[in-house]
Amino acid sequence: MIANKKIFFTGGGLLVCFLAVLFVMFMPIFGNGQNALNYLDNLYNSISKGSAYYIPDLKAENDAYLGREIDVTFRFGAPSQGENTATLFQKAGAAAEIRDDAINVRGDLGRILAAGLDTANLMFHNNGDTVSAIYGYDARQALYNWWTALKGMEKDLTKQKHFEEAKFVASVKAKAVECAYNYYGIVPQQIGDKALIVVFSLAFYVLYTLWFGYSIMYLFQGWGMDLEH
Repeated sequence: MIANKKIFFTGGGLLVCFLAVLFVMFMPIFGNGQNALNYLDNLYNSISKGSAYYIPDLKAENDAYLGREIDVTFRFGAPSQGENTATLFQKAGAAAEIRDDAINVRGDLGRILAAGLDTANLMFHNNGDTVSAIYGYDARQALYNWWTALKGMEKDLTKQKHFEEAKFVASVKAKAVECAYNYYGIVPQQIGDKALIVVFSLAFYVLYTLWFGYSIMYLFQGWGMDLEH
């Protein structure tokens, strides 16, 4: 039994319109065959990439570690990963020796990290072909191997109580290598270039949420159900 038809049908109309807009949002009409959710997800990823470029600062900080010799040993996964990881260090001018399921690395920490930062920089700018040409295998795998290697280096340096070096290796791993891996393939944009779309999407999100809430509230009120504290 409907207690108030006007309120009930107002709520029903709002809900129908809400669902109609939702249907349109899921249609692939928002550029390059994307729906609204995919479009906005890619937009915010590109904007966040534009503000997550820490590599130049890390390169400047890395100058302090040039000439610091390290001797670290860490484990790797599959045999192929060990060989490919050894290639990373050899390209950086370090000695890398595979021992069973572990790899021993001896060399200049600054030069090693410079090579990792250069690789991350190329991948951050989506130059995967260049990285593949340097190392001779898949670019994303090379960057993942850098991440694994830096993780192992951090652990062993901490074990040796070289805490300063371990901390900086962790920063390179997280802010350069991991960041470049996660953002690979995404074209960075500045938020100022898409300010109108960003403001509209945020405002629409709030309005759309309230829209649904009021439609449900009016439906229940029309049925005669009142919300009370």
